[in-house]
Amino acid sequence: MPTVVDRGLEGVVVGSTELSNVEGAIGRLTYRGYDIDDLAPNATFEEIVHLLLYGQLPNRHQLDELKRELGSGRALPEPLVNAMQNVPKTAWPMEVLRTIVSGLGLFSPVNAQGEHLSDVHTAIELIAKMPTIVAAWDRIRRGLDPIGPRSDLSQAGNFLYMRTGKAPHAIEEEALDTYFVLLADHSFNASTFAARVAASTRADMYGSVTAALATLQGDLHGGAATAAFRTLTDVKTPENAEPFVRDILARGQRIMGMGHREYKVRDPRAKHLEAMAKELSAYAGRDRLYETAHAVEEASRKVLQEKKPGNTIYANVDFYTAPVLADLGIPGDEFTCLFACGRIAGWTGHILEQLADNRLIRPQATYDGPVAGPYVPIEKRAANGARG
Repeated sequence: MPTVVDRGLEGVVVGSTELSNVEGAIGRLTYRGYDIDDLAPNATFEEIVHLLLYGQLPNRHQLDELKRELGSGRALPEPLVNAMQNVPKTAWPMEVLRTIVSGLGLFSPVNAQGEHLSDVHTAIELIAKMPTIVAAWDRIRRGLDPIGPRSDLSQAGNFLYMRTGKAPHAIEEEALDTYFVLLADHSFNASTFAARVAASTRADMYGSVTAALATLQGDLHGGAATAAFRTLTDVKTPENAEPFVRDILARGQRIMGMGHREYKVRDPRAKHLEAMAKELSAYAGRDRLYETAHAVEEASRKVLQEKKPGNTIYANVDFYTAPVLADLGIPGDEFTCLFACGRIAGWTGHILEQLADNRLIRPQATYDGPVAGPYVPIEKRAANGARG
């Protein structure tokens, strides 16, 4: 019987999880049984962190305890801040984030075997520190001194404060908080799977999260929002949307932020981000960016229907991430870092889940190389190194 090769592992079940469920055919996403349509407008990111790490939504006391732990864990070791100040200002933000997260392990105690403790408190420490790293590098690369974190603000509010030194408007804080809620987890996506593969070797949480960050960086995963922002800046105005889409599709290229590997209907997160983009654009006075994004999505549907009747395409979570984060003043090359600040809740939850019931993840591969043959002495090999 021939071996079936599923490139990209599409449709292949490699494990189970209690954290989130992606139902692509009907466009539903749930975290531990709670629909994202209920969570996005009602729950805070801190509540989602508790849900993913502890298995339940918190009561008031539990939420206050988590907030205190997050608030007290935000500061970075001074040597890591100094290291960022010595990094070339041209360094890509995701590379800085990946490097500093890995460096956090240097300041965490180890046992006699040189192992870090990978528990829920390590997870909370990483969740707390991730936005601090991003905000510190944002200021350092602009020639400004980093601003220390505040323990009395939410994760979203504190990040915005550390960028500017000013407490954010409620609309801005709500927009970023909603973004973090929507990005917190998404089953076995590429970066989460990378984290679980690393954890399955019994790598610690710092190493496993570093693997996830390295995986997130690509344009086909976390980098898609930055690519979508470049698209919107190229389009410039809503009036240019349809000609732009026709040209892109005629050249056989993709419109970044449109379509999704899992969802066969509209990404359920997109409607919440679109609503936040619309509200935030009115507050920020940049309506044209949201309007341009909406026009590109509508044009994409129209043109695809013409070319392939019966087919349709929808915006995914990355597409409306672009106007939301841009209207918060965040540079396009930092969008993937903000993705990480939300997804760290899911990554750490999955790492803990993997470690709790572990088996080394070791898939097989078919071999397509030459058949077995004898070793050829060097004097008998062809000029190109092939077998004589």
